[in-house]
Amino acid sequence: MSEVRTLKVALLGCGNVGAQVARILIDDADALAARSGARLELSGIAVRTIDARRDVELPRELFTTDADTLVKDADLVIELMGGIEPARSLILTAIQNGACVVTGNKALLAQDGPTLYEEADKAGVQLSYEAAVAGAIPILRPIRDSLSGDRITRVLGIVNGTTNFILDQMDTTGAQFSDALAEAQRLGYAEADPTADVEGHDAAAKAAILASLSFHTRFSLDDVYCEGITKVSAADIASAKEAGFVIKLLAIAEKIDSAGNGSGISVRVHPTLLPREHPLAAVRGAFNAVFIEAENAGELMFYGQGAGGTPTASAVLGDLVSAARRLVLGGPGRTETTTGHVPALAIDASNTSYYIGLDVADQAGVLARIAQIFAENGVSIEIMRQTIHRDSESNIESAELKIVTHRASEAALAATVEAVKGLDVINSVTSVLRVEGV
Repeated sequence: MSEVRTLKVALLGCGNVGAQVARILIDDADALAARSGARLELSGIAVRTIDARRDVELPRELFTTDADTLVKDADLVIELMGGIEPARSLILTAIQNGACVVTGNKALLAQDGPTLYEEADKAGVQLSYEAAVAGAIPILRPIRDSLSGDRITRVLGIVNGTTNFILDQMDTTGAQFSDALAEAQRLGYAEADPTADVEGHDAAAKAAILASLSFHTRFSLDDVYCEGITKVSAADIASAKEAGFVIKLLAIAEKIDSAGNGSGISVRVHPTLLPREHPLAAVRGAFNAVFIEAENAGELMFYGQGAGGTPTASAVLGDLVSAARRLVLGGPGRTETTTGHVPALAIDASNTSYYIGLDVADQAGVLARIAQIFAENGVSIEIMRQTIHRDSESNIESAELKIVTHRASEAALAATVEAVKGLDVINSVTSVLRVEGV
């Protein structure tokens, strides 16, 4: 029986996820060796401060502040530091020294992924990043491998647990955004500074990665339209609920064939109304899910925990075992499958439906004037509901209109909303939200 090969594993970063990865590498060493065909030896853990307090007790001799030396002596490198630098430089050093790399750094991949992919291709090593999108959910490998013989037409994802928890709290309890955010922070779902989550930046980085794999073209963060949830009010949630919808922050990447704008890919993140019977509408709390539409496979959904140390460590170890097996068996590394260049389209080119809430004067002819503006802009109304309100102090009646449109170009819908705002019978536009799944 031949001797089992030993592969040195360098771990960069020992935060919540990194500590769990280190624990699993030590505790499950025999099982990982059986699955990968090599013994995975944790050769060191690079950190900023060796004596920092950590939730997992790990051998002190593994820790070092000399990340450069650790990387240069490794067969496999796991980067869980986050941020752009020094993570980028260390990954490039690892690749240039012939090491396979596993990373969960969505921000770096969205900003400078093409450089890393190109360098990994040149060196013939594997660059894996399953943990960069949707935590424990195995979504990138199925897109890259299982659906490689199909054509994906659309991806819709709930890929940020913090925002999903906040919107779910608002939907189930009627809480205001600020109160739901405070509860998310209390439970540890949101950071003290939640900007990256609530403004949609985290989801946008993941959208760029999903789009790149799904449509075999390199998309960066600059190609993603991004709108967060900070303007979503309890009134918006209540109105959506009354109309049979739920509001989710969705990452969307879809192929568009437009006569006016040409063919391309729309990549966007924004609050979206979904019918309550849509599979993504049932994703609760801090969970994530990705819904895929493909020409032959049809509709698929991947669901699971989108964050947390142990779940995300599961995705990291899956990539690590895959990379180790490649080193044992030989052959070129696997990074991405870009086969051409499909242009990224601006938000104006996308096709969607709108939910529009209007406070209007209760008088004859209002509905006809509004409907005429929609028709003039080529936007068809699917649903229109009217509720009459009387102000108790002034005794003046007004009407609340809730309109859901058929799918139309974003440009046409935006022009329609602007034209409606200009009518003298409009008191205010109370809600403007995109709709999917109708």
